[in-house]
Amino acid sequence: MIATTGLAAALLLLPHAAPTSALPESWWIGVMPFAALLGAIAVFPLVPAVAHWWHSNLNRYAVSLVLALAALGFLAWHRGPEGVGYALHHAVPAEYVPFMSLLFALYVIAGGLRIGTPFDGKPRENLAILLVGALIASFIGTTGAAMLLIRPLLESIHRRKHRAHTIVFFIFIVCNCGGCLLPIGDPPLFMGYLRGVPFLWTMGLWKEWLLVNGLLLGAYAAIDTALLRKERREIQAADDHKRFFVEGAVNIPLLAAAIAAVALLVPGKELVGTGFIVPNFLREAVLFGLAGASWALTAKQVRRANNFEFGAIIEVAAIFIGIFITMQTPLEVLTASGPKLGMESPIAFYWVTGALSSFLDNAPTYVVFFEIAKTLPMAEGETYVQLANGVIREDLLTAVSLGAVFMGANTYIGNGPNFMVKAIAESDGIKMPSFFGYMAWSVGILLPLLALAEIFFP
Repeated sequence: MIATTGLAAALLLLPHAAPTSALPESWWIGVMPFAALLGAIAVFPLVPAVAHWWHSNLNRYAVSLVLALAALGFLAWHRGPEGVGYALHHAVPAEYVPFMSLLFALYVIAGGLRIGTPFDGKPRENLAILLVGALIASFIGTTGAAMLLIRPLLESIHRRKHRAHTIVFFIFIVCNCGGCLLPIGDPPLFMGYLRGVPFLWTMGLWKEWLLVNGLLLGAYAAIDTALLRKERREIQAADDHKRFFVEGAVNIPLLAAAIAAVALLVPGKELVGTGFIVPNFLREAVLFGLAGASWALTAKQVRRANNFEFGAIIEVAAIFIGIFITMQTPLEVLTASGPKLGMESPIAFYWVTGALSSFLDNAPTYVVFFEIAKTLPMAEGETYVQLANGVIREDLLTAVSLGAVFMGANTYIGNGPNFMVKAIAESDGIKMPSFFGYMAWSVGILLPLLALAEIFFP
């Protein structure tokens, strides 16, 4: 990961003039590597003949790299060296490194915290864990909250017969819908922050957050209570974790420091009240340093008890390097064609962004529609958000943000933590729904609730 940061610094030296020529007629060829990578992510785990092969992070990285090179080859053909330099500059040092630095730091730090509870699977106890997850996801990230709370939740429900629905709602709430109030809450919002959205702007989405998460928690309470009654037996009293406890508490101030680093260390901006201009990659260096401190200061037995390992975050890193590079041509195409798509209303942006965030990854999907929204002209009387390099209509930014965050929960592949939580649950012996079985839950329960969020749009 640190080596990648060094590579990113070197890429800053490449010529990277913005493309000035019109899109070539063969632009669709340049989109194919991006589509192929997203297709591999969605389909390969479902095909028995290749699922085991795809399980290897080395193979994921190989596919990601080959398709990234194909995308760069297309750019070299049509744009020359400067086009390749421009794409690499935006893909790696400007987006991938900050994105992965944040995920990596939250993953490592939260993985060093272990929380024990006396819970034994009662609906009100499981509901309490989900509620805490909804409350903290925006402040320590959906990845951090998921890694922090999934193991206490698994301990709570391990005597229950029906468990998979609890993990499904955990993905809905903690891995996705709870994270819309701060840029560090969910990767799409962090991408917006990197593009100049003010750090605290997302706090204005609290009404949508409260409505969607409140309804999801209510639906879970009703379903879990009904399923507990169907089990026709009392839950055995817990006999191996009778008290609350926190191990690895040294990671609590490290989490706070990571949040402060993201909020305050903005490259090229003044560190508040100091006159110091933040240089490139200082924020990322601080995040890596905090992750290293967590690793050094946390007792090894705490991470062993948490079953902590790097496989899940390596998988995200291997896939996302390809996504960030291959998405450059689709982003250019959509940015150039945005005004011609006929999308002007926040409802259209909400559902189109959300639909694509369900099957693609929600971070690059957010970027695409964020850039499209920026191309639409301002009308008299409309409110807008001031960015670092322009403005964007507030109603469209609201729609894109909520569509990407909320509907990343619609499938296992919509957001990075979804698959990590699924894998952890399955390693604990829980039989999780298939790809389409999970979608039955999201279509039947989540989507109707998300439709209600539209009533708060500006």
